[in-house]
Amino acid sequence: MTPTILLVLELVGTFVFGLNGALTAMEAERLDLVGVTVLGTMTALGGGIIRDLLIGATPPATFRDWRYLAVALASAVVAFLGRRFLHRVVRSINLLDAAGLSLFCVTGTAVAFGHGLGAFQSTILGAITGVGGGTIRDITIRRVPTVLTSGLYAIPALVGAAITAVALNFHAYDTGVAIGAAVVCFVIRLAGLHFNLNVPIADPSGHERAPDDDH
Repeated sequence: MTPTILLVLELVGTFVFGLNGALTAMEAERLDLVGVTVLGTMTALGGGIIRDLLIGATPPATFRDWRYLAVALASAVVAFLGRRFLHRVVRSINLLDAAGLSLFCVTGTAVAFGHGLGAFQSTILGAITGVGGGTIRDITIRRVPTVLTSGLYAIPALVGAAITAVALNFHAYDTGVAIGAAVVCFVIRLAGLHFNLNVPIADPSGHERAPDDDH
């Protein structure tokens, strides 16, 4: 994959996550344009910043390339001005979240691998890139992060990142593989949402229980 295609995928992911963060902000809290823009930008850029800091890429790409910040800001403004239209076009904010998660787990893995990390370490950092922005978003609006409560949030990110890392390790990585890994992550996440799939949830009584078990 060429650096240009990688950049395009990262910018698309940034825009989608920015929309997600901004729309979530408007649903959860009565925020003005500044508040919506801040939360949208944090969601869009948070995962990439965490990844870059962990691999020692300082300053993070966000502050080395103006396009990241510009796209993040633009997505938040678009969400603020076009909220009603976006809600008609996108049936659920979760779709945007799943799309951002899918793109970022792939690009995050590729960036980590490109900095000399092994396949396993790149997989972990790819997943962190995918879930990082959403985690910051949830903490900011005083909500338990989705990654801690939804078993099919971190798992799809890990699967997409693992596919990417294996392909990179065996020199078989290209645009088709990247898109395929993102699609796999996206489909698993949507399947989890549609069928309410999850891993067992810890019960304070000491017993494991299914997510929909109220007893």
